[in-house]
Amino acid sequence: MTKREPSYLGGLNPMQRQAVLHYGPPLLILAGAGSGKTRVITVKIAHLLESRNLSPWDILAVTFTNKAAREMQERAVGLSPGAEKVLIRTFHSFGAWLLRRNAAALGLHANFSIYDEDDMVSLLKTLYPGRERRSLARYAFLIGRAKDFALSPGEPLFDVSQDPDFPEIYAAYEEKLRRIGNVDFGDLILRCVELLRISPEVKRRVHDRFKVIMVDEYQDSNVAQHRLLRELAAPDAYICVVGDDDQSIYRFRGAEVRNILAFPEVFPGTQIIRLEQNYRSTGNILAAAAAVVDHNRGRLGKTLWTANEAGLQPSIVTCENQDEEAAFCLSLLRKKPDLDTAILYRTNAQSRVFESLFLRESLPYRIVGTLRFYEREEIKDALAFLRFIANPRDEVSFRRIINKPPRGLGETAVSRILDRLGPDGDIAAAMTQARTDLRGRAATSLEDFLLLQRTLRESLEADPLPRFVERLIRDSGLEDYHKNQDEVAGTQKLQNLEELVNAASLYPQGPEGLSEFLEGIELDSARIREAEDKNDPLTRVTLITMHNTKGLEFDRVIVTGMEEGVFPRGGEESEEDIEEERRLFYVAITRARKEVHFTHCRSRRLHGRLQEFEPSRFLMELPDGIRGTEEPLSPEEAGFPVGAPVYHEEHGPGYIWKRSVTGGNLVVVVHFSSGRSLSFLPKYERRLERIAVDGA
Repeated sequence: MTKREPSYLGGLNPMQRQAVLHYGPPLLILAGAGSGKTRVITVKIAHLLESRNLSPWDILAVTFTNKAAREMQERAVGLSPGAEKVLIRTFHSFGAWLLRRNAAALGLHANFSIYDEDDMVSLLKTLYPGRERRSLARYAFLIGRAKDFALSPGEPLFDVSQDPDFPEIYAAYEEKLRRIGNVDFGDLILRCVELLRISPEVKRRVHDRFKVIMVDEYQDSNVAQHRLLRELAAPDAYICVVGDDDQSIYRFRGAEVRNILAFPEVFPGTQIIRLEQNYRSTGNILAAAAAVVDHNRGRLGKTLWTANEAGLQPSIVTCENQDEEAAFCLSLLRKKPDLDTAILYRTNAQSRVFESLFLRESLPYRIVGTLRFYEREEIKDALAFLRFIANPRDEVSFRRIINKPPRGLGETAVSRILDRLGPDGDIAAAMTQARTDLRGRAATSLEDFLLLQRTLRESLEADPLPRFVERLIRDSGLEDYHKNQDEVAGTQKLQNLEELVNAASLYPQGPEGLSEFLEGIELDSARIREAEDKNDPLTRVTLITMHNTKGLEFDRVIVTGMEEGVFPRGGEESEEDIEEERRLFYVAITRARKEVHFTHCRSRRLHGRLQEFEPSRFLMELPDGIRGTEEPLSPEEAGFPVGAPVYHEEHGPGYIWKRSVTGGNLVVVVHFSSGRSLSFLPKYERRLERIAVDGA
């Protein structure tokens, strides 16, 4: 009698089935984008329990986020109830689990505390009380990075930092942390490696227990995690790692793509199973993705294919500037409003132009992975300073910026200044009067701040508005303050501040230009509040960086900013850097189910100046036949020649300064009498009207 096949194997394609049934030598599952990786992992756990007669206690499954671990457990339990007792954890959660059960072997107490980055800074402050916390935050970040690379204080640290003080600071920190008896996040991995190396008894028990070790998203593992896997794996254990070398995009977080590339060498006898059938995208989208990533040398190689239709050919659209780029995206959204669409960009700062246009056009959008542009901390800081320069009676803005970055002007100093306020509420005058009330550093700092605001007001009168904003960000200390935060947290605050300078370039100079600039921002903020009040559930467009799209999918993807120096970033990038950027492009393309569009600009505002750009090298790597499309103009579009006078109900009178055709739509740049220039699509912008003049 033929044994009935388990139901959980139903619906698997041949390679998925082979991966699930595999057992014995080490296994590397190369799972392409959209190939059903999560299903394979969970079915494999169920198969190990149901058909291999393994105990749940025999299996360890490790992934990178709590959300992924929960999803894996839930789906596995749905196939086999015994999976509830399988140890499925993140790397760090597993590290805490192992250390608490074996703390004594390392001289730790079982109830040790786990320090986060803020705790690390506080510990460093006890060692170096004379240093500022933001300086120490940088060293805390570097210590965490050293531990990601499995480097102790006594080892060469040049690849982590060239700072000559770092080795000594790391050594002092580590000595005190161990004396206290606590651990930080890096220790949750690194001290597990140490534990398994110094304690044969613990290592024997771990090897006896875990007969199967599975690791998901292995391309995202760092050096320390790779070493932990090697220590955990008994000679006779079954090791299975799942990942995609073509989707390794987190090197800035410490991920090491070589871990997955070298896996067959580290674990001899490894078998590689490639999951290449894609269930998400059309054939033309996959062809574009494959053509790009094939240019990378550092990959194990696979070719995605699909049973889906070929679909639309991806398009490349050339735009004059980022305003026209945003207008083109708006035209696509209006042509097919029902498609779930994502607009992708390399850095968060690029969201501003899209946000401003969509708010102006009352188009609901959501932004993923960050705050809306004008809600970001660094932008609020700069705007508060601008508002105070524009209006020295603005107490709310004054309180935000007087001691940010820290100037030694705390609450006591602020109270003494505000006590001097006269009937007119002029805080600048109150600061001048309060100089005699302060002593020491506070008095010196107040003098410096008074000089700063005077020179900034002079700059406001003399300089173009973007140069003034640039100077304010630099001279106020906000540039250095947020640059330090970028170094510590891997954020893009400086780029956001640079984009604020770009936004100012649309306005005239002087106090009136600054007031108009701030008024425009407040109008955008009001539109944001109005949009949030509506809480439109039918939002069809997502603004998101390429890095944040990992694991997501959309009907239509528009990859913007495809210029050399923007994407890839340019500068002194190594071949390794370029290959990772190319993998990021591959990830961006493979998020799309039905449509992909690529946009690049001939010029783009950077640092408040218009700069010309060449198309990204990655566009040249796409298959032949991907080209922009042009369609004849509609009658309503043809009626807007260069020089034609127009009127916009929100922005007033102006004239057509430039015009071009992008994606089959006319885009006009209108120069308004206010001095502001904006891009519009006449086909869709009903508030823009041609003004009839005599003889016209």
